[in-house]
Amino acid sequence: MDDNIDPSIAALLASVEPSSDDSDADGLFGGMGGKESNFEQMIMEQSAPKKKSGPVPEVDLSIKEFKPIEKVFEEESQHYFDDPSYYKTAIAGEGQASNRLHMVLSKYLSCKDVKDKMVYRQQVTMAYWELIHTMAPKTTGKTFPLPKRMMMRFSVLLPSLFRPEHREFFEKSILENNTNEPVFYMDEWFKYISQGKIKPSTTDEVRQPRKKGEDGSQQEQLRLQQLQSKNSGKLQNAENSLSMAENQRSMLEVELKSKIDQICEHEGIIGMEPHRQPYNELQKKLFGEITTSLRMLSKNDRDLSLALKEFQDAKGAYDSVAEKLEAGPEITSASSADIDQEYETIRQMAKMTCGRQGNQFPIFTRDFFHCMPQGTGFRENVIKVLAWVESLDPGAFCRIHKNVPNRIVPFVILLPTYGDRGFCWEPFDRYNRVTSRGRIVVPMYPRDLKVAVLTAVADLRWQVAKEKASYYWMEEGLTGQYYEWIDKQKLKGDLKQYFIQDYILWMTKESEGVQRLDKEVRGIFWRNMPFPQELKEDLRKRSLVYDELCKKDMNRAMSDGY
Repeated sequence: MDDNIDPSIAALLASVEPSSDDSDADGLFGGMGGKESNFEQMIMEQSAPKKKSGPVPEVDLSIKEFKPIEKVFEEESQHYFDDPSYYKTAIAGEGQASNRLHMVLSKYLSCKDVKDKMVYRQQVTMAYWELIHTMAPKTTGKTFPLPKRMMMRFSVLLPSLFRPEHREFFEKSILENNTNEPVFYMDEWFKYISQGKIKPSTTDEVRQPRKKGEDGSQQEQLRLQQLQSKNSGKLQNAENSLSMAENQRSMLEVELKSKIDQICEHEGIIGMEPHRQPYNELQKKLFGEITTSLRMLSKNDRDLSLALKEFQDAKGAYDSVAEKLEAGPEITSASSADIDQEYETIRQMAKMTCGRQGNQFPIFTRDFFHCMPQGTGFRENVIKVLAWVESLDPGAFCRIHKNVPNRIVPFVILLPTYGDRGFCWEPFDRYNRVTSRGRIVVPMYPRDLKVAVLTAVADLRWQVAKEKASYYWMEEGLTGQYYEWIDKQKLKGDLKQYFIQDYILWMTKESEGVQRLDKEVRGIFWRNMPFPQELKEDLRKRSLVYDELCKKDMNRAMSDGY
């Protein structure tokens, strides 16, 4: 073995020599999967959730913003990677996939020839993802070892490839999702897909129909689940409309009571007590205002009655399907075909975060990792960036239904890749366009985490606007206005990529008063993705450009077509 190789790696490879027989994969790691070490038992106890809670947060339309992240890291290091048998435990027990990855990784680490190393690097990538494929269905097991979970979550296969400072903040990462936000690491995503708690991601491929002899009751349960998802959206939206009507009624009633109280107040006539003054001019004006308030209450009552009827119908349909689901057999796991399909989807997602010319090496190594602690795609860091995005673009996660904005945070899948671009895989569930979550993907080790998240949100923004405009997406709304501008400029290339780059400038430069966009594009974004009013008022003080946009807002507000 080469004398220049890292001593820790040399010791590792010496202690676990590759087997000459590929068929005896289990023999290579014999005894590693049966009994957990004391270290791992200690880690499992530390990382076990203190209370049982729903792992997949339900959509709650009453939540209007992200909760502040109290801490990104644990105060003390958890020493996840101190186990001397970490590598063996992470890779063992997966049959041929274990043996193959170990052999090609050994060759890659010890190779000094540049051309041969490139070949081994590609083989390591293929062998690593093959190992992930075999591990994916096992993530639901209570005995799924922590090293395997950490390998899937952070791509850490060899702790010796850490730098000391990197290892320190990775060991302080928070394992459990305490945020109640739908942001998941890869191991968690496979776990919930396997358990059937999250539906597999949609693909262009048509799913194969079930064969004869398969359980028809399970198939019926899946059909009912799809129907329930659709009914859930209708129910939540109906309840939201009903709540808004009730809130409006409460406000009108409070206002009406206040006006009546003002009318009923009469000052005494000086020197003629106990007689009191007649209605004054202000009180007489309230007569007309009270009549207007009563008309508004009458209209509100009609709207509320319709909303209540819609809610009752939606709840009846929802409860009916729920009873049928409860009466049928429980679906506790997804089919092997669904898991295989989700694996292929995740693999494709990982490639897309890096791009064709990007670094697709799948294993964490100090040679490729150059992120700071706050710039690494840990769950808490990503949520902080999402909260920042929403503070500048309040409608980023809103979908309009019947003129009512529903705030729906998408599923966020965190992939341990060296990519720089996030993206939207699907804007919403095709069975529930009203309140279902979309899916965006964010690479964990980008050069700039904020830009990686912004590309994903911009893609989500574009796809939701395009679906809303449907066949008229080149003519109406955000996409139509932007398309017309691109067409006038005679620009060639991917329309959506132009939009994403402009959205990044909108959020990072224009929000700070630095003018980087074309005047017409700035106007399109100002109208369709407006900043909060407070920020608008601040920007108009900085430049006449933004002051002019604010004046146009006022003109539109006073016009009938606003």
